[in-house]
Amino acid sequence: MSSLPAPGLFVTGTDTGVGKTLISAALLHALAKHYPRVVGMKPIAAGTELINGVPANEDVLALRAASTVRVDPALDNPVLLPDPVSPHIAAQRAGVQITVAQLVNAYQALRLQADAVVVEGAGGFLVPLSDSENGADLARALALPVVLVVGLRLGCLNHALLTAQAIAASGLTLVGWVANHVDATMLAQADNIAYLQNQFATHYGAPLLGSVPYQPHTAANTIQISLPRPLDVRKQLSKK
Repeated sequence: MSSLPAPGLFVTGTDTGVGKTLISAALLHALAKHYPRVVGMKPIAAGTELINGVPANEDVLALRAASTVRVDPALDNPVLLPDPVSPHIAAQRAGVQITVAQLVNAYQALRLQADAVVVEGAGGFLVPLSDSENGADLARALALPVVLVVGLRLGCLNHALLTAQAIAASGLTLVGWVANHVDATMLAQADNIAYLQNQFATHYGAPLLGSVPYQPHTAANTIQISLPRPLDVRKQLSKK
């Protein structure tokens, strides 16, 4: 394995429940065509169920299924919380203190064991992690290029544009976005996508990486998705 830092991406969304895990897994499958060892990371997972008597989070399991290398759970999911609520509330209920520093340390160790890493953020971009830190602080500390998942439903234009502004205000690069059709009854879906394509291309130079049709159950390895400027990704990570 190369001693150079693994290239990576940070995946965020316009809200919770917009398909970040599905798109993160699809990106892992796409990266696996170019890199032998790819791994997904869910720094904070809130909400568990018992699987074979062991607490587990379905998003974490999905990322592990899409990864080609197995790592210590403390690295690909350093914080696992029982309650499916905002991370800062889930942490308070569990008596856990979340710090960006601990999550960054886990990522730094993880990237030495893989050729490419996809980090999935919790909730939306500004979701609170504690009383003093939020998801934007984590993304800024990781300094990874950002992919935005837009859940296509009424109100998504405002959510998408506000999130893109927050990403830019954090000093990060939005390298692409994915349209995920989460509401089959939404009107004018093509018009919404066209508007966002123009806005993201004009203001951020961020292309549409994929458009995922509405399906109750979609397999990540069947999604057609483009990788965002892989050479630029390597260039940005080499500065870390």
